[in-house]
Amino acid sequence: MNLGAEHVAYDQRMKRYILMNAALERIATGCRWAEGPVWFGDGRFLLWSDIPNNRMMRWQESGEVSVFRQPAGYSNGNTRDRVGRLVTCEHGGRRVVRTEHNGRITVLAAQVEGKRLNSPNDVVVKSDGSVWFSDPDYGIGGDYEGYRAESEIGACRVYRVDPGSGAVEVVADDYERPNGLAFSPDESLLYIADTGFTHREGGPHHIRVHPVIDGRKLGPGKPFATVEPGFADGLRVDEEGNVWTSCGSGNGILVIAPDGTHLGKIRIPEMVSNLVFGGERKNRLFITATTSVYALYVGVRGAQQP
Repeated sequence: MNLGAEHVAYDQRMKRYILMNAALERIATGCRWAEGPVWFGDGRFLLWSDIPNNRMMRWQESGEVSVFRQPAGYSNGNTRDRVGRLVTCEHGGRRVVRTEHNGRITVLAAQVEGKRLNSPNDVVVKSDGSVWFSDPDYGIGGDYEGYRAESEIGACRVYRVDPGSGAVEVVADDYERPNGLAFSPDESLLYIADTGFTHREGGPHHIRVHPVIDGRKLGPGKPFATVEPGFADGLRVDEEGNVWTSCGSGNGILVIAPDGTHLGKIRIPEMVSNLVFGGERKNRLFITATTSVYALYVGVRGAQQP
């Protein structure tokens, strides 16, 4: 189904990224809460999580939609490492796993300080092979997106998995509910969304940006952008350093320049959870939004690798 994409430009720079003759396409539907899109350019397909249905779905460029994995550990965020392996956050398993090329599952992180993780949410892989993930408590807060349980850690943090030792290290511990993650194109900065707004009136619904120190630590975070209305959830960065973030209950995607200026918004018919750049030239935006997945060609390429 093709839909008219409604664009709102707050800044003249936004017009460069909008293709006025590109339609918003709904390429899949029938999910309960679609999340964690990841593009496989070598296979020409998109994977995403349908969390409450405990499955991962696949869309191929032919238009075919199929179940990729079920059960899927109530998977949420997904990405790929630099050799193309799928890396997944599981609410149900309360862990971060990697799918090897032969299909075998390797557990990358399940505990920290001898305690189980809450429910890993989003994940990115740096060029050095380190895995960075957020760990709020959404998956253990009820039985819809995981299994109700008490937090063993008693905190919501961001972690780094060392590529050599496999050690799980805390890199940020001053968030209410850390969520979406994205590195700047040169990996000198890490953007982190805080969605504490979902559980506390007046809670945070912003993105902060941290300098990456020595490739493995984070400096103090600075306010980058507040999403209003709604809240930042999943986010990605394009090759020019702009941040593209879902607006939560704001039903759309907000585009933010590296200096924090809100450039514009793309309205989507459903509440958006996440997005990823893909397609042959990485200029096709794939958007997970409640029950459906949408696609839209834009005037810039995504920065993510591979």
